[in-house]
Amino acid sequence: MTDTKVTWLTQESYDRLDRELQTLIANRPVIAAEINARREEGDLRENGGYHAARDEQGQQEARIRQLQELLNNAKVGEAPTESGVALPGSVVTVYYDGDESDSETFLIATREESTANEKLETYSPSSPLGAALIDATVGETREYKLPNGGTMTVTLVKAEPYHA
Repeated sequence: MTDTKVTWLTQESYDRLDRELQTLIANRPVIAAEINARREEGDLRENGGYHAARDEQGQQEARIRQLQELLNNAKVGEAPTESGVALPGSVVTVYYDGDESDSETFLIATREESTANEKLETYSPSSPLGAALIDATVGETREYKLPNGGTMTVTLVKAEPYHA
């Protein structure tokens, strides 16, 4: 049984991923024809073109499955419009353990949502840090568990809607 999680996406991101999925599905006959053409070349054990086409087919099918699962479990909504509250789709600035010089700015979203801005670090809303910050208001301090079993406090300094 798979562990499915809801993924928050804006309508624009959902549409972009859906277009990618439809393109990959439409490309299936092209890959199948390539495999058949390479198969006709003879001995499959020494046919690099055949194996490359099969590898390409496997990669595309894996991406199709990934996109189908992602889109089937997506929650489509608008990016937040309000500042001052950490929500999925917010760019937040925080500091750690009461040390204002130990600060970080990042996006609370999925990797799929953040592909337009590779310079901005992204934390999932379901990650320990992301989950701790959801619905926090500016000035609020929250605590979350670290992988080593310890805890960390984080204070929200700023939260603004993300604009790609």
